[in-house]
Amino acid sequence: MFKKVLIANRGEIALRIIRACKELGIRTVAIYCEPDATARYVKKADEAYLVTPGPLRGYLNIYGIVELAKNVGCDAIHPGYGFLAENPQFAEACLQAGIAFIGPNPHAIRKMGLKDEARKIAQELGIPLLPGTPPLNSLDEAVKSAYEIGYPVMIKATAGGGGRGLRICYDEESLRRQIPIAMSEAKKAFGDERVFIEKFLERPHHIEIQIMADKYGNMVHLGERDCSIQRRHQKLIEIAPSLLLPERIRCEMGEAAKKLAYAVGYDNVGTVEFLVDESLNYYFLEMNTRIQVEHTITEEITGIDLVQNMIKIAYGEPLNIKQYEVSLSGYAIQCRINAEDPLNDFLPSTGIVTAYYSPGGFGIRIDGHVTEGYHVPPYYDSLLAKLVARGRTWDEVVRRMHRALSEYVIRGVKTTIPLYIKIMEDEDFRKGNFSTKYIEEKLNSLLYTEEKDPFDLAVILSAAIVAHSRV
Repeated sequence: MFKKVLIANRGEIALRIIRACKELGIRTVAIYCEPDATARYVKKADEAYLVTPGPLRGYLNIYGIVELAKNVGCDAIHPGYGFLAENPQFAEACLQAGIAFIGPNPHAIRKMGLKDEARKIAQELGIPLLPGTPPLNSLDEAVKSAYEIGYPVMIKATAGGGGRGLRICYDEESLRRQIPIAMSEAKKAFGDERVFIEKFLERPHHIEIQIMADKYGNMVHLGERDCSIQRRHQKLIEIAPSLLLPERIRCEMGEAAKKLAYAVGYDNVGTVEFLVDESLNYYFLEMNTRIQVEHTITEEITGIDLVQNMIKIAYGEPLNIKQYEVSLSGYAIQCRINAEDPLNDFLPSTGIVTAYYSPGGFGIRIDGHVTEGYHVPPYYDSLLAKLVARGRTWDEVVRRMHRALSEYVIRGVKTTIPLYIKIMEDEDFRKGNFSTKYIEEKLNSLLYTEEKDPFDLAVILSAAIVAHSRV
């Protein structure tokens, strides 16, 4: 087994990887930029090193990270998600330096990283696709193609991910207006301004299939996650398994995901994403060649540690499970606890966490990196923690999540916790009546009254002034 692993990431995923390594007897090396100097993951790693310059560039410095790993004696690097996780140049640089990359091979990353290339492979394999185009060469070509496909259409960044570069257009006017914006955003986010268009489904479910493959051609799928509760293509709540899919469709989608992965020689953990319409027709969307934020709920219903399996596969161990041995037990929900204000258009919230109390009890898991006194910086993703509940039935897991959210205390910054409490109380959600439009359509009915923060300085001062006036 590996002796020492460098974690090329931060926050809760860095801490998650550290825990997996410790259980496998592997020493860990953390990297951090100045805003993360006192972060929890930095303290939990066996070694930690400052990478510069700036709060972001250090985490994106391919050759600096690889050189550091060599200098401190690491034999593997785990990229987590985000940053360099799906960068084929990073995977290649690791391998050229004689360091294992804990993820798929560079060829698979490159093939699946470009959406048009992934669509082409899926089409050749007979996997259902929504009508779409290759990368566009001109605005006039886009207008002509959109007319042939039929509105509404979605503009998508060829090298995109995470909801960036996406625009929905309902007519030619909006298409002409949105394409330059999408290209600019894609250029800024991915260094590639190319976009294409695809038919837009109004109320689909966003379903993703988790796969796991070793270096010897063995592969399994671990069921699906329903990621339909999202805002502007950013996932908020994930569910496993889906309430929508019968076993026959689950198996079909699982085999389609495996077929796609086989076609590119995939050899680690990955996720194949689909859109599913109201008639249970499914359409390939994209493949994510990394661990997903929501991997937790698959772990909860299968009992399989995905992060440890990533490490074992990268080391060269074969899978120790066959497809017929995979079973899904119960239900799991994950709520992304973000430092955002749902009452103010989900504006990111920064500052110091003045009080922190995490829920617990049977069937509750928290993957997070926040403690009292933690300073939420403005430079990174707003994710603070992932709250996961597991239950034998759908009703049980919803009730358990509601209880856990009601116990969760994070003061000093705005969070999405109050919104999630309202969602758990919503009859449509409880009945499984939701799609990717759920938040957009229901947000007004989910609004809540903001409670006063008992740790807020203004409240304390006001109370002190009133008390003094009575003396």
